[in-house]
Amino acid sequence: MAAEEQDQDTQEQDPDQDPDPDAPAGGTDVAAKLFGKWEISEIEYSDPSTERYLSVTPVAHTAGRHARKQFQKSEISVVERFINRLMQTEENTGKKQQTLNLVRDAFDIIHERTEENPIQVLVTAVENAAPREETVRLKYGGISVPKAVDVAPQRRVDQGLKFIAEGVQNSSFKTPTSAEEAIANQLIGAANYDVQTYAVSQKEEKERVAAAAR
Repeated sequence: MAAEEQDQDTQEQDPDQDPDPDAPAGGTDVAAKLFGKWEISEIEYSDPSTERYLSVTPVAHTAGRHARKQFQKSEISVVERFINRLMQTEENTGKKQQTLNLVRDAFDIIHERTEENPIQVLVTAVENAAPREETVRLKYGGISVPKAVDVAPQRRVDQGLKFIAEGVQNSSFKTPTSAEEAIANQLIGAANYDVQTYAVSQKEEKERVAAAAR
């Protein structure tokens, strides 16, 4: 009788049965979050052309591993790319940790003002600040003629990040506005498509010039 009860217990436990694939590893349900607080799983994209170039990951500092290949930069988080763009000034070159802390504080300000996920605000801001057309110079018999061309999706993202970073620099350098406030103001303004925001105004200007050169 004891042997039969032991066989029944073994069948009930069934150690060879595959574990639940949806069960979290180690019995814990810990989701990776950016800065330990911001969800990355529910980001929405309104522009399908730039979606693959607006990666969102819980890692904000990859130590430059994306620089090994030409187009690998689009695989890292757009948050880190924004941080790197903010460092591309004479005063902030190489200050990665300081800039990362500024962006972290700016995200808290954005959440307090909008009650939205600041990562979503950043993604929307880049989409709104990314120009769809620009001009190139073509030479005909020694005469330069502007020609409107479509902007590649990856370049659109690069341009959007550049315009937002320039807006932060212009509004915070040698002004009473702190860097955290400047970052929050630029991102919220661009996300709301406020034409008074530097990034959106630069995008509108590029597209206006391109429309005139069609």
